[in-house]
Amino acid sequence: MNVPANLKYTKDHEWLKIDGEHAYVGITDFAQHELGDIVFVEVETVGEILEKHEAFGTIEAVKTVSDMYMPVGGEVLEFNEALTTNPEVINKDPYTEGWVVKIKITNDTELGELLSPAQYEAQLQG
Repeated sequence: MNVPANLKYTKDHEWLKIDGEHAYVGITDFAQHELGDIVFVEVETVGEILEKHEAFGTIEAVKTVSDMYMPVGGEVLEFNEALTTNPEVINKDPYTEGWVVKIKITNDTELGELLSPAQYEAQLQG
């Protein structure tokens, strides 16, 4: 599994890429692999301020629908509109083109609670 060193991770298989006071959120390579072919992504929380662990959207694969959760508290600023017509980009490139939302972090102390790449890899190995 691909676990980029420049990201933070959650136990629920979301990743967070910090960019100043903003961050990008998506699902990990492991998550997209487990879900299989992604056919639909829905995010109706743009403009909302959500707490850590609150669902910000859903991701639908051929066999299942799963919630996606906020890795830290923040305001959902933007949805990756490319996923509307091309959701399978998450399967091909979950860490760059396949980002799901851009957020404004409201509590940066929560960043320390996220998993490092090494901690996330250790979780995957069980």
